[in-house]
Amino acid sequence: MQAKTIIPVEKSLSYTIQKPGTYLFEITKAGVELEVAGVFAAAGHDMTQVVVIIHHKSAHTRANTTLKGVARDHASLTFVGRIIIDENCGDSHSFLTERILLLSDTAHAKAVPDLEIKTDDVSCSHAASVSNIPDDHIFYLMSRGLSRSQAEEMIVEGFLEISALG
Repeated sequence: MQAKTIIPVEKSLSYTIQKPGTYLFEITKAGVELEVAGVFAAAGHDMTQVVVIIHHKSAHTRANTTLKGVARDHASLTFVGRIIIDENCGDSHSFLTERILLLSDTAHAKAVPDLEIKTDDVSCSHAASVSNIPDDHIFYLMSRGLSRSQAEEMIVEGFLEISALG
């Protein structure tokens, strides 16, 4: 089992998660803005899990978390995202996005969002999806001269593009 990485957030921060594990971001100062992003690919028999906890411990804070991934072959990819907003932490805003593409019938994925809101006057939500590449997207690119594998890789590259986060 991997250890939890605890990241105190006392000033605005952009953080890129680069490897699987458990990450706890503790926002402890008013006015702080946090951006968290992670992109993951699981292949073969990989069992990849990423857990992100955003804990608002101060009022007037902002956080945006985006996790994207693909799972192919017999791999398993799990995203667990949790937002906690403590009591007396009004005017906090937090959003969590978890998106996973399955690239084979034997790959598995889970996107598990969770919200724990202990106060009023907050804006907090999540979005999660696990899907395959639509056949019409593959067909369109193949009709333009790409092979099936080239079309799939082009779609995956666009899906995982860092600038496409959000």
